[in-house]
Amino acid sequence: MASKVFGIDFGTSTIKIYRKNEGVIFDEKNIIALCNNNVMAIGDEAFEMYGKAPDNFQVTFPVRNGVIADIANMLSLLNKAFQKIADKHGKISGADIIVASPTDITEVEKRAFFDLAASSVAKPKKVRVIEKPIADAIGAGLDVMNASGVMVVDIGADTTEISVMSLGGIVLSKLIPVGGNKFDENIISNVRKKYNLVIGSKTAETIKKRLAYAIAPEHETIKVFGRDVMNGLPTEAEIDSEFVYDTINESLYSIVDAVRIILEKTPPEISSDIIDSGIYVTGGSANIKNLDKLFAKETELPIKICEDPANTVVNGLGKVLENNSKYGCLAFSLKQTYYGG
Repeated sequence: MASKVFGIDFGTSTIKIYRKNEGVIFDEKNIIALCNNNVMAIGDEAFEMYGKAPDNFQVTFPVRNGVIADIANMLSLLNKAFQKIADKHGKISGADIIVASPTDITEVEKRAFFDLAASSVAKPKKVRVIEKPIADAIGAGLDVMNASGVMVVDIGADTTEISVMSLGGIVLSKLIPVGGNKFDENIISNVRKKYNLVIGSKTAETIKKRLAYAIAPEHETIKVFGRDVMNGLPTEAEIDSEFVYDTINESLYSIVDAVRIILEKTPPEISSDIIDSGIYVTGGSANIKNLDKLFAKETELPIKICEDPANTVVNGLGKVLENNSKYGCLAFSLKQTYYGG
């Protein structure tokens, strides 16, 4: 019989659900498409509509800047995701759920993650919350339970969370509003300025993935298509890696500056541990080329880009679910808040 124990990572860009004994069973874009308040599509199907839908469609990301900005649409999306899971994997009601939540947010924002899971069609018997940096570190293969301090930099879609952990807890954490989407915005803005070309966020993301370097870019180019600012007609331009490097450099250094601030505040005993173990970098934008070299140059510390960095949080949730006797103490419960009359 399949286990009804789930771990949920509500990412800004993607929502990922892990099922005990089965692994990641849902990994799609965290986006919903509605027409006249009716849900038309969620996930990857809705993402295909993004930037293409007519005016009577609303295509939106319910999570912004790492927190749930639209509770109603996020609940609708989660319920549809659970229905997909039930159709493919069997009954889910009465489940136990663990949700990953960012640390450096308000208690109200943190509670929203708990309330969403508790109010879902999964009708969970128990909902627990785990600090996202803890799940991230576990997914990166770090031993967060011992007294050695570790530092993890998670570069997500809208935010970067920099955390120092020891003995299963957060010693320091800082959430800054810079992530992969900020790099995309920089690219969209500068392509318009330099090439008089209007491009969409999907094109900007493709440029970033292909050409983004954090330091010493190799010369590479790709052709992209968009709308000419002058005549309004479709046209193309050739973008090179040096242009992308100059475009995202300032945003990258804002992450570096935040890392320095956390390092300056870190207790001396933990600082010595970080000197030995280095800084671990996770998140989708950890794949930017030469990012480890930039961080190493600016911090003079060893930098380790984690394997499969985009999935370390959900993989960490999986390890918590599969080894509850070791990690179960790291997740905690909250009292559900009921909204409305």
